[in-house]
Amino acid sequence: MTGNTSDKSRTVTLLLAALLGPFGAHRFYTGRTRSGVLMAVTLGGAGIWYLYDVIVVAAGGFRDAEGRLVTDWEIEERQRPDLSADVLQELDQLRHEVAELTERVDFTERLLAGRRREELDNPERKEGKDRSV
Repeated sequence: MTGNTSDKSRTVTLLLAALLGPFGAHRFYTGRTRSGVLMAVTLGGAGIWYLYDVIVVAAGGFRDAEGRLVTDWEIEERQRPDLSADVLQELDQLRHEVAELTERVDFTERLLAGRRREELDNPERKEGKDRSV
């Protein structure tokens, strides 16, 4: 990406402009919040501003809040630092713990649902318990 090119995706901007353009969604996405609010209030300038923006975005002439052109169709993947072995091991441990907790919750839900079903099927059994207490 050059200094004149925005880091925002032209594909996302065009989709937002086409689908939610009258509400200024594409302008909010590119950081142009003031004009986005104005566009939402006027419903895309009664449709004229909306159509203009769709054409400008499709042609590649739309600019973000910093004045950079939104021209790239694809979003570039952001480089993330490689994770250390300790972090990956801890992540695997957390996944295992979450899976174990999920199994416990499922078991508890089945157990409670079974008791509830028994109470609904045998109401006299519940009344007998209440009287003995």
